[in-house]
Amino acid sequence: MSTPIITPQLVGLDVDLGTAPTDVITALAQQVADAGRATDAAQLAADALAREEKSATGAPGGVAIPHCRSAAVTAPTLAFARLSEKVDFGAPDGPGDLVFMIAAPEGAGKAHLKILSKLARGLVKPAFRDTLRAAKTSDELVEIVDKQIGPELAAATDTATPETADAKAEADVDVTRIVAITSCPTGVAHTYMAADSLTQAAEGRDDVTLQVEPQGSSAVTPLAKAAIRDADAVIFATDVGVKDRERFAGKPVIESGVKRAINEPNKMIDEAIAAAKNPNAKRVHAAGGGADGSGDDEEGASLSWGKRIQQAIMTGVSYMVPFVAASGLLLALGFLFGGYKVANVANDVVQNFTLQNLPGNTITLADGTVQTVDSSGLMLYIGSIFFATGGYGMGVIVAILSAFIAYGLAGRPGIAPGFIGGAISVAIGAGFLGGLVTGLVAGLIALGLQSFQVPRWLRSLMPVVIIPLLGSLGVGLLMFILLGRPLTALMEAMNNWLGSMSGASAAVLGIIIGLMMCSDMGGPINKAAYLFGTAGLSTGDEASLKVMAAVMAAGMVPPLAMALASVVRPQLFTQSERENGKAGWLLGASFISEGAIPFAAADPLRVIPSMMLGGATTGALSMALGAGSHAPHGGIFVLFAIDNPVAWIVAIVAGMVVGAAAVIMLKQFWKRSVPTGADAAANSAATSAPVPASN
Repeated sequence: MSTPIITPQLVGLDVDLGTAPTDVITALAQQVADAGRATDAAQLAADALAREEKSATGAPGGVAIPHCRSAAVTAPTLAFARLSEKVDFGAPDGPGDLVFMIAAPEGAGKAHLKILSKLARGLVKPAFRDTLRAAKTSDELVEIVDKQIGPELAAATDTATPETADAKAEADVDVTRIVAITSCPTGVAHTYMAADSLTQAAEGRDDVTLQVEPQGSSAVTPLAKAAIRDADAVIFATDVGVKDRERFAGKPVIESGVKRAINEPNKMIDEAIAAAKNPNAKRVHAAGGGADGSGDDEEGASLSWGKRIQQAIMTGVSYMVPFVAASGLLLALGFLFGGYKVANVANDVVQNFTLQNLPGNTITLADGTVQTVDSSGLMLYIGSIFFATGGYGMGVIVAILSAFIAYGLAGRPGIAPGFIGGAISVAIGAGFLGGLVTGLVAGLIALGLQSFQVPRWLRSLMPVVIIPLLGSLGVGLLMFILLGRPLTALMEAMNNWLGSMSGASAAVLGIIIGLMMCSDMGGPINKAAYLFGTAGLSTGDEASLKVMAAVMAAGMVPPLAMALASVVRPQLFTQSERENGKAGWLLGASFISEGAIPFAAADPLRVIPSMMLGGATTGALSMALGAGSHAPHGGIFVLFAIDNPVAWIVAIVAGMVVGAAAVIMLKQFWKRSVPTGADAAANSAATSAPVPASN
């Protein structure tokens, strides 16, 4: 026996169901239950609202499609309401009046997605929306919907098991099975937004199934071996390479940076489908270089050398950031507990005193000189431990950067040569510039050595002995004989240049830093500026502290500016953006630039230039007013580690106001056209999701 997917009883025309998505979804759930399609209206509403919390279901054109699978639903059902008062479901063009609720049984599987796909394709067409708005009766509207979704979906089979329903759905359409990897340098915001964007795009289609493995900074749940085995194609949307790439050996692959998956998820899926059907498509190759086994396939490298080097550098930055954050904050805590003179005595205190023999406020150093400090006793001892621990951590960040740049190019065999090269860079004064160079050199040497064909008995020694040995020797020879002195001279010149800056010249550097920090809000340009700031912390000189303060202050501006703008002119923002704005206060105060990504992704041409203007203002003021930061992270919560904190806060507030004013004016006077199509809907869903913490 078949049951219609939608009946006149499930239709409401020109009804007032409340002012919020929660009200509308609850009313539609009750409508489904009243029609005998659900055993528990409250449970259905709760399941639909849980799905809504993951990402808003509003779409351009005044449309919303809340949907869920629920154990309370007894038959696949489509409920509809044409609202007399529009409600904001998070669509990019604001509130909508056409609401479809798809309620599917818990095991409905692919049939549920086919209904969603058919509806979504119709709802992007103005003509179809016009017919829905013009319908006079419930019967007329049911006829319009049945015609759109097709007879095979207009009726559901009550007796079909979930397995047979899924099998029928698979048989009805040529389904391409895709697996995807997403990752960004910090492994947080962009990583999960790209995963959500691809997932949302795939849910709206009936020609693909897609599973994503976000390789983020939190615990990674690997794709099941069976999913990889059965996959027809692979999507790699990464800025730092792919961990354990060899799992995908032989699969057709589409590769790009992580941002493309956020902005063009459907295009990437289309390309993956085409690759799956093309016997000559580029494929994942397990042998050879890359942190993950990446290398040249039979038809050439799937990524250009420029992109591979960029990914390797971002890999190094990704692994370096936790060292910088932990070590820098330990240094800041050392100052908090032991006073700013703790830097002069920390090593002597931790070596010569204990909890039973606490130091006074005069410390005799190893060279016999006596140093007077501002604190004593337990506070000085604990502060010295914090500072010494952070100092040792800072001492290895260049080596870590170099090691994991080499890892990004050549995998594990590159780590030892890279680390040793970074250590040499520190020892001869080449600093982080030397670390960048030695990481690339070590990676390329290790990559070249891996390409040699050696006897079978020697192969097991190559990655653990031969390559690390020859790679380290090669890096050492190049640094001491050829590269070391020029790099050291360049680093000294840069430090002298920074130290000589004051007034207008310092403001110019601050403008550049602000523009970089706010151009991609957590992307490669932002990370390059952050690397420039944190690399100088290990030296502790005043100029480097000023750069770090400008970097952190400018990075705080985008979330704060968007939060302010959404409060001052809320009518210019969608409901989901206003909710993201509330979170922006805390994210900005914590130096989490990614808090502004949902705004920038939805409206890049007006948001990004405004944030860059605000960041440039903050960077210039911070440098010109002489603010300095002993901490690499923490935002307003490490104010104790800021030199000239009043000037620093003034700079942040000024940039926040400028950025907010700019985005308000652009939104007010430069009206943008409403995006249409599947990618627009997918982006709307992806960018409404909350942004996890990062820097």
